[in-house]
Amino acid sequence: MSLSQNLNRQILLKLLIASVLMFGFGYALVPLYKALCKVTGINVVTSKNDYGVRAYSPNKVGNTQVDYSRKVTVEFDSNSRGPFNFHPAKNFLEVHPGEMTEIVYEVSNKLDRPVQAQAIPSYAPKSATEFFTKLECFCFQQQTLAAYETRKMPVVFVIDAGLPDDVKTITLSYTFFEVGVPPAAPGATTPKSKALI
Repeated sequence: MSLSQNLNRQILLKLLIASVLMFGFGYALVPLYKALCKVTGINVVTSKNDYGVRAYSPNKVGNTQVDYSRKVTVEFDSNSRGPFNFHPAKNFLEVHPGEMTEIVYEVSNKLDRPVQAQAIPSYAPKSATEFFTKLECFCFQQQTLAAYETRKMPVVFVIDAGLPDDVKTITLSYTFFEVGVPPAAPGATTPKSKALI
């Protein structure tokens, strides 16, 4: 075997190893991203399927049973960046773990043109995130609001009965922002919608 054939085989082997490693890295990105989100408490955009399946999976025993012996206060918060009035219908609800609950958020487009927007949820305390299951949410997809349109948007959720006993209050917060708008300059203030009682 000549030197050039040996060199070609070495290069081919290296390319094959690099291809396998790149494929493995690409395949591992999704679980790495989920692990990073769990560690940092970031829950940017979630899939309706993930939450719907998790809430009523037949493999999770007792997941649909309501625990009437305890109540959890769920507080609702809203923030907006852009031409919106955005707020929940109520500031808080008291719910039983395992009970399906609905809250409605209302948004109004203040511009004379259509606006495309997205909502990003966050939770406090961070430890409650895995026990808060949204079955229906306007945050699952982008929203297109017509000029001066006002829309009521429901969120249907279940607090898992496995929520630790020391968690008495959970805050669900949404930031609603116009898609495609560059971020605000450092130090700039952004309009904030206050929740109505």
